[in-house]
This record gives sequence, C-alpha cells and structure tokens, in this order.
Amino acid sequence: MLALLAAGVAFAVVVLAQDKPLPGSHFVCSAIPPEALFAGCPLPATPMQGVSLSPEEELRAAVLQLRETVVMQKETLGAQREAIRELTSKLARCEGLMAGKAESSKDTMATCRGTLSRVVEVLKDRLRLQLRTNASNTGLPSDFREVLQRRLGELERQLLRKVAELEDEKSLLHNETSAHQQKTENTLNALLQRVTELERGNSAFKSPDAFKVSLPFRTNYLYGKIKKTLPELYSFTICLWLRSSASPGIGTPFSYAVPGQANEIVLIEWGNNPIELLINDKVAQLPLFVSDGKWHHICITWTTRDGLWEAFQDGEKLGTGENLAPWHPIKSGGVLILGQEQDTVGGRFDATQAFVGELSQFNIWDRVLRPQEISNIANCSLNMAGNIIPWVDNNVDVFGGASKWPVETCEERLLDL
Repeated sequence: MLALLAAGVAFAVVVLAQDKPLPGSHFVCSAIPPEALFAGCPLPATPMQGVSLSPEEELRAAVLQLRETVVMQKETLGAQREAIRELTSKLARCEGLMAGKAESSKDTMATCRGTLSRVVEVLKDRLRLQLRTNASNTGLPSDFREVLQRRLGELERQLLRKVAELEDEKSLLHNETSAHQQKTENTLNALLQRVTELERGNSAFKSPDAFKVSLPFRTNYLYGKIKKTLPELYSFTICLWLRSSASPGIGTPFSYAVPGQANEIVLIEWGNNPIELLINDKVAQLPLFVSDGKWHHICITWTTRDGLWEAFQDGEKLGTGENLAPWHPIKSGGVLILGQEQDTVGGRFDATQAFVGELSQFNIWDRVLRPQEISNIANCSLNMAGNIIPWVDNNVDVFGGASKWPVETCEERLLDL
C-alpha cells in the first residue's frame, strides 16, 4: 500500500511539471525511486506563517510531508515485524519443548504459558505506544490506525489460539502417559503375582512331593538346588524320575561337590559319550538310555566296599560293576545341584554340560536298596521317600528361570506307555 502511495505521488509531480514547467527547467517523464524524487531540491517542511507560497511550492511541501509520513510508517511496520519475530521465536521454543518431551512437567508448562502471556502484554503495550506516537507526531490517517488495531487484535487472537493448542497437547500427552503407566503397572502386578505363585509352589501341588523341576534351555544359569546336604556316606542309593530329549547328551541331571572335590558324585551324559557316574572323580559308564523324551525312573546304588555299583532303569537292573572309588567315603557338607555340573562348590557351571528337560522324585538313601524296592518304586506300587534327601517342595529351590510345576510322575509315565 505504501509503495503504491509513493508511486502515485511521484506520478502526480511529473504530470504537474509537464503541464506548468518552471522557467528554465526541462522535465523528462522517467521512472525514478520515490526516495530520490526531491533529491537536491530544498523545500520547507511546513508552510511558514505570513509567507505566501506559490501553488508549485505548496504542492512540493505537501509531497514532502507525505514522504515523511511514509518513512515513519515504514519504521513502525519494521518495529512491528521485529516484535512478531520475537514472539514467533518464543512460540517455537515452547512448541519444541512440548513436541520433544512427552514427559514435560506441569511446572515447565506453567513457565512456558507465563512467558507467552508476558510477551502478549509487552507486544500490546509496544504497539499502542507506537500508535500514539505516530498519531501525535506524524498525523497518521485514522484508517491506518484502524488497520494497525485490527492487526494487533488478529495477532493477539492467534497467540491465544496457540496457547490453547499447547494446553490441549499437554493434556493429551498427560492422558496418554497416565494410560501407559497404568498398563505397565497392571502388567508388572500380574507378573509379580505369577512369580509369587511359583515361589509358593506347593500351593498348587496335590502333595508336598507331587512336583517337577523344569529346565527347558541349555544354559549355565538355570538350575535347582537341594537345601539339605549329605552326611558322610559309605553307601547310597539315588533315585529320580527324568524326561529329556536333548541332543547330543542330556547333560547333568545332578552333581554333588565338596571343598577340594567338585566331582564327588556326578551323573552326566555329555556330548556323544554314554551316561557316566563319577565318584571322587572316578568314572563308570552306565548302560542307560533316557533321551527319548519320555519319563524314565533311574536308580543308582554304590558302596565303598570294593566300589560296587548298580544301575537301574524303569525298575530293571541294566548294569553293575566294581572298583569305582573303592574305600572312599562320600564327604559331608557339600552342595547338591540339579541340572548343572559344578567346577567349584555351588558354581562355575558349563552350559554344554547342563541338563535339558524335567526332573522329579529325587531321593537319596544311606543304604543300598534291594532290587525289589527299586522295582516297586518304579512301577508306582511303593512311595518311599529318601531318608537322607527326600523329595519335598520346601527342600528344593530353583534359580535362573528354572521352575517348579505340579506333576504326578506315575500318571505321566502311563501316558508315555
């Protein structure tokens, strides 16, 4: 609008000069910038009182007055643009804060909103002052003041809309965060309840011994631990139910380590080797096959006298031998681990030697059971707990993701047949 006004004034001056040329002057109709229109032509800023001016001089004075008005209006608009840029920068910072931090606190949002409110007031005061100054000093037209007032009102409305949008966005983010937090808490509570149920264990068992230990992966951190330890033994019988289809080898169903001897008693099937019984790090190979994924009952007997041993599978004696650590008493005070082979007492497990499958009814007696007793236990006609280590829930802990589940091994065995 200002450019058009300046161009119109320039055109009027050129036309007037052509109609009534001044003596000795020659005018050429050509495009010149408004700022250079009166360059080198000194004119009075306002008519002097008591001095009569010619029509040409009055016209020149009026044009100069309009030129000064235009310059001041441009300065006013420049100040307004600077204020608008300042406000836009502050809004951008607030928007960036809201967009980049979903967890923005209520205090941060209140600070941002307070900053915007102060900017609004400063801008309004600045524009009002400029309007008053320009109106008093330059004689701004009333229609121009109205335009500025409308611009001020429009700018204020835009700012209030932006503040309202930020408030709505904050409220939406708060609701989404609350919903996500509630969902996470519900999931954690459900997991905690499940862990509590697993830790209690026997609450779901029909009887204290009707459970199994599950070791589903070949790792060095899944295992079970027998809370009781062994006394010094001169003979023993160890019986258990197990189910595994791991390959190669089922791993280590159990191991007993004492200070100074990590392989005091170990039952292991490692790689493509046969099942082995280690006593005091001495080895006997057992003619057992249990890696078909079915439940099997295993019993091993041993006595220090001549190192005699026997191996039973599903109630049937499959092997016997002697000279397995003869005259060596089993030491007391060690650690019994289910599912891992110990390189030190209670630790340094090797994942390649870990048992993969399920174990149940792990019992130890301090004597050699008769073959008929073993057969009766295997065919479920006799339920006899070990007098040294009985299979009861409160005597078995699980670690690393191993778990205890209800099971009736005799019923499971019938399903495998």
